[in-house]
Order: sequence, then structure tokens, then C-alpha cells
Amino acid sequence: MNLTPAQRQTVSWLLIAAALFALLWLLAPVLAPFLVAAVLAYALHPAVEALARRLVPRALAVSLVVVLAGVAALALLLLIVPILARELPMLREQIPLGIERLGRFVSPWLAQFGMTQPLDMAGLKTMLMKALSGNLEDWATTLLSSARIGGSIVLTIVGNLVLVPLVLFYLLLDWPQFTRRLHLLVPPRLREPVDGFLGECDELLGQYLRGQLLVMLSLSLWYTVTLAIAGLELALPVGLFTGLLIFIPYLGFGLGLLLALLTALLQFNGLYGLAVVAVVYGLGQVLESFILTPRLVGERIGLNPLAVIFALLAFGQLFGFVGVLAALPLSALAMVAARRVLKRYLASELYRG
Repeated sequence: MNLTPAQRQTVSWLLIAAALFALLWLLAPVLAPFLVAAVLAYALHPAVEALARRLVPRALAVSLVVVLAGVAALALLLLIVPILARELPMLREQIPLGIERLGRFVSPWLAQFGMTQPLDMAGLKTMLMKALSGNLEDWATTLLSSARIGGSIVLTIVGNLVLVPLVLFYLLLDWPQFTRRLHLLVPPRLREPVDGFLGECDELLGQYLRGQLLVMLSLSLWYTVTLAIAGLELALPVGLFTGLLIFIPYLGFGLGLLLALLTALLQFNGLYGLAVVAVVYGLGQVLESFILTPRLVGERIGLNPLAVIFALLAFGQLFGFVGVLAALPLSALAMVAARRVLKRYLASELYRG
């Protein structure tokens, strides 16, 4: 079958796309740290360029940005340290009383269903106290034992922790040359439309990142101030941890809520602490879902609130947790592509007849 030049060109591009997709599919486990580093490099390269314009040597500018990013990530993790340092000893003290209350509450309820066998509350108490009373050496021994069982997983995690900063450093160091080489791969006749498309995508993603940062700062302020007004002693670390981790949908909110509930349960007697945390986090979720994210993120990238909600649900359904993380930036890119396709369609013979 003889193909026209246009058809041969289309088939060639389809074969190249299929080969690239197959390569990405086969190398997905290896490419993961490189993709993470590439995303971080895209987000951090404006800071490197700003330092380079002030005559800071590029290698020094990249080193400063990578170190500051690592310190920020470490500081986020360390927010949880004062919480655990304070709560674990208190938890050991409260467990016996809590188990006794649980036994008094559950036993009559179970008796209504004919379960008269008494619960082994003493055994449960002993097991939990043993787990929380273990010293650092016991935990280290357990960790090493787990590492021997799942050594490949541990090696992968450690390897990624080393590989991602290393790849990030070299990507930022060679970012201008890297983007220039990619640009040269585009056929000359397509460079103008491709440059326009990528420029619009870059502007939208920049607005998304700035909007997401504003959401994180706003929620950090909300949770810290409201928990402090409620009298929670660890309001600052709990509030900051929840707000800064909110960029991970559901998981960030869930971890912050869990820490706040544990803190309130151990600090306050009765249901006051639990009720306060439920109200603060319930209002915070409403504030984020219906005001902050649609206004500060959705409007900046041209998505109305309904489109934001639909994007989160659709990408979550298609790609799981990773899809939820990437829903809004990918929706912004898809919107840019859709606008260009619509423009070409309206100017085509198919539309105009």
C-alpha cells in the first residue's frame, strides 16, 4: 500500500511516540528518581537563575538552592519531633486508664449481643505498654531485622534519597544547556508553535506553584492560630505540619488531624479537645476545598471550582494517589492544549464547511 508523504510522516511520529511510551513503561522504576529530580529542578531553577543574574557562580548558586531545599524538607520532618517527644511519655501514662475506660464502655455493649466472655484488657494493656516502653536499641534491632527481610526496598529508599539530590544538582547546573538541547530536537518548522505552547504552560505552572504556596501558608496560619486559641500547647508544630503538608491531598490533612487528635486527647480531659480539633479541622477542610484552592489555585490557572473538583476526582480515579497530586498542573497543561486544538478546529474546513 502506497502512502502519501503526509501519511508516512504521521506513521513515523506515531511509531516514535509508541517507542518512547514503551521505553518509559519498561524503565519506570529506574526513571522515578530522575522524574522527581526533574520536577524539583523545574520548580527551583528560577531561584538559581536569580542568583546567577546577581553574578553568583552557577555552581555555588545551585549548591545553595539544593542545600536550602534539603534543609526545608528536613525542617518539615522535624516539626513532628517535639510532638512525639512530648506525647509518647504521656501516652504510656494514659494507656492503662484508657484501656480500663474502653473495657467499661465496650463490655456492656457486647453483652447486649450475647458476648459475655470478658475481654482480655490486661493482656492488651501489657502488649501496648511493652511496645511503647521499648528503648532505642530495641527499635534499632527491629528496624535492622525488617531491613534484612525487605533489603531491596530499604536499599531503594536510601538510594533514592542519595540519587535525587545528586540528579537535581546536575540538572540545575546544566539547566540552560539541557533545555537548549531539547529545543534543538524540535523540527524547525514546529519550533514557533511549540515555543508558544511551552511558554503558556510554563506561565500557568508558575501561577499554580505560587497559588499552592499561598494555600499552604494560609492553612498553616489558620491551624496554628485556631489551635492556639483553643489552648492546644503544641499548636505551632501541629498547625505548621498540617498546613505545609497540605500539598499532598488527603494524606497531609489526615496526618495533621491524627496528630492534633492525639495531642488533644492527651492534654485535655473529656471530649473538649476532640470536639475542638474536629471543628477546627472541619472548617479548615471547608476553607481549603471551597475557598482557598479554587480561588488561589483554580483561578490562577484558569480552572473554575467545579473543574478543580472534577480534576481531582478524575485523575484520582485514573491514576490513584499520584493522579491526585498531579491533577491540577496536568489539568492546566491539558487546558492549554485544548484551547489550541479548539482554535485550530474553529479555523478548519471541518468547522467552516
